[in-house]
Amino acid sequence: MKHLIISFQIILFCLPNTSSDGNMKLAALFSGGKDSSYSIYLAKNQGHDIKCLVSIFPKSDESHLLHHPNLKWTSLQSKAMKIPQLIINSQSEDANEEIEVMKKILQQAKNDFEIDGIVHGGIKSQFQKDKFENICNALDLELISPLWDLDPLNYMNDLISANFDYIIVSVSSDGLDDSWLGRKIGANDIIHLQSLSKKFGFNLNFEGGEAETFVTDCPLFSDSIEIIEGKKVWDGYRGRFEILDARLNYDVR
Repeated sequence: MKHLIISFQIILFCLPNTSSDGNMKLAALFSGGKDSSYSIYLAKNQGHDIKCLVSIFPKSDESHLLHHPNLKWTSLQSKAMKIPQLIINSQSEDANEEIEVMKKILQQAKNDFEIDGIVHGGIKSQFQKDKFENICNALDLELISPLWDLDPLNYMNDLISANFDYIIVSVSSDGLDDSWLGRKIGANDIIHLQSLSKKFGFNLNFEGGEAETFVTDCPLFSDSIEIIEGKKVWDGYRGRFEILDARLNYDVR
C-alpha cells in the first residue's frame, strides 16, 4: 500500500471570530479558478462566513477530483481576499488516497477555524459532489454548492457582470487551441466559446475539465493580481499557460 506524504502550510491573516446568526462558518475548496472563486462570492452574499481556503496540490494534472495549473499562485489570491489558506500536498494519484488527504486537511480546518461546512464550485459533476458529500458526512460538516446546476451560458455571463477577471490557463479539448492560453475572457469571448462548444461538443463552463482558469481580479479582492511573466506550453492538442511571475497590484485600487 502506498504511503501518504503530507505537508501543511498555514498562511494567517486577522479575521473576526464570529459569524452572523443563522449563517455558517465555511471552508472553501479553492483552486484559484473561476468556479471556486465565484462559489465563495455567492456564499458570502448568502451571509456565510468564509473562515479559510483549502487548497490541495495533486501529484499530477490527471486527478479527477483536484485542479492542478498554477496552484502555487493561489497564495496571492488568499492575500487579496484576506482569507487564511490551508495547503496540503497529495503524493498519490489514487482518488481514494486523495479523499483521505482531503479529510485530513478539512479536519485541520475544523479544528483550527471551527467550521460548520465547506463550499465548493461544482456545477454538474455528480462524481465530485458525491465524494464531497461522503467526506462531509464523515466529518459532520455541511456541503454548500452555490453553482450547482446553473445554466452554463447564464453562469458565464454572470461572471462578466459580477466583474470577475480571469484567464484560461489550460485547454484540453477539440476546438480550443493555444490562442486561448493566457487569454482574459470577456463578453465577446463567451459568444465565441458558445459557438465552439456547440460545434465541438465541450462544456461551455469547462465543467468537464476542457479548460482551467485563474482569477486575477474580482469583488472579493482588495488588490488585483498582475501577471508579470508567463509562458505557453502546447503539444498540438492540449496545453497550459504557466505563470512564472506575478504580484499583487497595490497601486490600482
